[in-house]
Amino acid sequence: MKAAVISLGSVSSGWIRDALKKYFDSVDDLDINELEVALGGKDGQVLYKGKPLPKYDCIYARGSFRYAVLLRAITTLLNKNCYMPLRPASFTIGHDKILTHLKFQEHNVPQPTTFVATTAENGKKSVKNLTFPVIMKTPSGTHGKGVLIADSEESANSIIDALSMLRQPFLIQQYIDTDGRDYRCIVVGGEVIAAMRRVAAKGESRANIHSGGHGEKIELDEKTKKAAIAAAKSCGLDVCAVDILPSVKGPLVLEVNLSPGLQGITRVTGIDIAEAIAQYLFDRTVALRSKEGKEMMLELEP
Repeated sequence: MKAAVISLGSVSSGWIRDALKKYFDSVDDLDINELEVALGGKDGQVLYKGKPLPKYDCIYARGSFRYAVLLRAITTLLNKNCYMPLRPASFTIGHDKILTHLKFQEHNVPQPTTFVATTAENGKKSVKNLTFPVIMKTPSGTHGKGVLIADSEESANSIIDALSMLRQPFLIQQYIDTDGRDYRCIVVGGEVIAAMRRVAAKGESRANIHSGGHGEKIELDEKTKKAAIAAAKSCGLDVCAVDILPSVKGPLVLEVNLSPGLQGITRVTGIDIAEAIAQYLFDRTVALRSKEGKEMMLELEP
């Protein structure tokens, strides 16, 4: 069987590629920047370096929010012919915080109180429904970028004025005081296989490792695990990371990460996450090659 990893060449993608080689007969690295979509004929085509993409039994597509639409187009064309752990629609859903929170709402996934505003006037009205501090976010962005905190109505209004200049919707969210801590969970095949507590650096509200925070191994309670699994399922993700805030109301899901970095959480937990992902992809591919599996493939949502 043949597998491929579409990526930007990150270390984590390389780990997954190497782990897949233990299971599949061949594994190809596909540079996302060399992929094209050709439409207009009888059937759309995916091209790699100008030539039709070979057939694969399994493709794991990874990439940042900048490639969300391209990845959705590619996986839509390939979805019926091979197993992919991320549904086509998940790329535009998971890389847009507004669409992500809408999916959480649709599937009753616990989340912080969130408002979506399109103008400064609406944003300033929404702020009055929350207690300070409040969080404001742009729809896209990773590693905590595009996330701002306001501790008063005056500072909130200033931030809202700035965000409205971008001429795109933005999110206003209730701040949850967790003493600078959150949970990063890795979900594979409907199970939480690894988790760590992320602790923000001194003077920093964001717990992201990329923002200077550090990780600690943790065993999640069942309620938090269920929230992580429900979040992944709501967005059509067999493999992803889920970020969760512990609160007095219980776990509140912040977002899903379609292409999580594995270095930090692998080091903290001691779990070979790339190996677990590779084994799951292989087992799922084998199952879907059966007659029953092919019928299941046809039922997958684009």
